[in-house]
Amino acid sequence: MNQKRVLLTIGGLIAVTAIFYMFSGGADVEDYKARVLAERTRQFKFLKFNDESPLTPDQKKELDSLDCFDVAPEYKVRARLVPLQERQVLEIPMTDGTQEKYLKHSYAEFELNGKALRLLLLQSVTEPDKKNFFLPFADKTSGESTYGGGRYLNIRQDGFNSITLDFNLAYNPYCAYNPDFACPIPPKENLLEVAIEAGEKNYSK
Repeated sequence: MNQKRVLLTIGGLIAVTAIFYMFSGGADVEDYKARVLAERTRQFKFLKFNDESPLTPDQKKELDSLDCFDVAPEYKVRARLVPLQERQVLEIPMTDGTQEKYLKHSYAEFELNGKALRLLLLQSVTEPDKKNFFLPFADKTSGESTYGGGRYLNIRQDGFNSITLDFNLAYNPYCAYNPDFACPIPPKENLLEVAIEAGEKNYSK
């Protein structure tokens, strides 16, 4: 069977998820949770009904909901954006053994549960966008309650030198559902030594 390659352009889910960053940190918590749940419903419907879904027909029939952590507002954090002086090309291994090129754009530095952390933000080499970033990451939940190959965030810069990271919106790559898809593996810079108990959990057939 020919393997299908996921076309992970930075634009992907940005148009949809950007709505979550239009409200301030002082917004009502219940309203915030409702917005996150609405996005999860949208993701579920895509997987269940869309022709571009990575799920097989049998998987679609069996899928009743996404398995996610409870929405936790503390996992929506504000990060300092630290641009790299030289934006080098990074070759990231794919799950099928090939490689895909991304631009190393900047670091997002933040605190979570009292720990100082930072993650490398990437951009598409073929379709760079100054304000949109791709963030593949893995953490202490990877291979346990979440997919072993890590999870993804699509992020849009929403400040002059800052950015919002909402781990409640972390989602699984297509290869978590179907091994016929090839997905980027998080680079070493994005292997966190903390547990991110937010976002989507591992898919179980």
